[in-house]
Amino acid sequence: MIRKKYQILLLKDNAGTCKTFTLRIWVCLLVAGFFLSSLALNVYFHNSSLHADTAQARMEQAQCELENQQRQFMALMEKIKDLESQILRVADFNAKVRVMANLDPGHVPTTTPLGGVERIDFSDQYLTAHRQELLVRKMHGFLEQLQAEAKLEEIRQEELLSTLRDNQSFFASTPSIWPTEGWVTSEFGYRRSPFTDRRELHKGLDIAGPIGTPIYSSANGRVLTAERDGAYGLAVTIDHGTGIVTLYAHLQQFAVKAGQEVSRGELIGYMGNTGRTTGPHLHYEVRLNGIPVDPMRYILN
Repeated sequence: MIRKKYQILLLKDNAGTCKTFTLRIWVCLLVAGFFLSSLALNVYFHNSSLHADTAQARMEQAQCELENQQRQFMALMEKIKDLESQILRVADFNAKVRVMANLDPGHVPTTTPLGGVERIDFSDQYLTAHRQELLVRKMHGFLEQLQAEAKLEEIRQEELLSTLRDNQSFFASTPSIWPTEGWVTSEFGYRRSPFTDRRELHKGLDIAGPIGTPIYSSANGRVLTAERDGAYGLAVTIDHGTGIVTLYAHLQQFAVKAGQEVSRGELIGYMGNTGRTTGPHLHYEVRLNGIPVDPMRYILN
């Protein structure tokens, strides 16, 4: 059958002539097979392309959703960090007031375990390697921990407010504000002396600023001295009662005199560089029963 032949006659009406074409069956089958194969391949590649485009679109959508979740997680984590910072600032403030009020720091228990608050890694690697549900559970647990800490700080503040109401005069006479504006150039503690090059105890805070910067009393009290005092230069000492005395040294000029009663925030002098100094600044000391202590324990503002 494959060897059969077919003849096709083409007649022309005008000339009356005709042409004859001979076709073999195997040639027809070959052409038909080629056509059908080409059609099948086109259909296959078209469907494959559609599936690939759909898969690519799904991958792009999934990637977009993942990136959106990452942005949401990171934004939430920033809020959590801000909340944690606020709680820490309140806790630090409360700790200072409790020192001033002579309250037992262990009176109110803490909920923080010995290992501390669990930290969560919100990096891209962590987010892609863990399921969303796990991250949500971890964040909720972390928020519950912060809420518990915030509740404890609220209890501590209520206790402090009660103590403040009962001891208003005591707190008014306790140093609690910065005595001047400027920048701290040397803190309380051991340091290498700029004059002897030896390790010595620096008994207060050095706060630098322009000559003539106002100096204020850090609490209510009575001026003990307002005079030149050796290496301190022009210095003011104020007795606040309960064994607390503050010293303000290297002044340019006095604004008070010995025996004068002063209030917290009242002007007592001006910054200078009298005495032994390396430049204009205020040397500020807090003495408890004659012993210098870190003024930062008392500064609240």
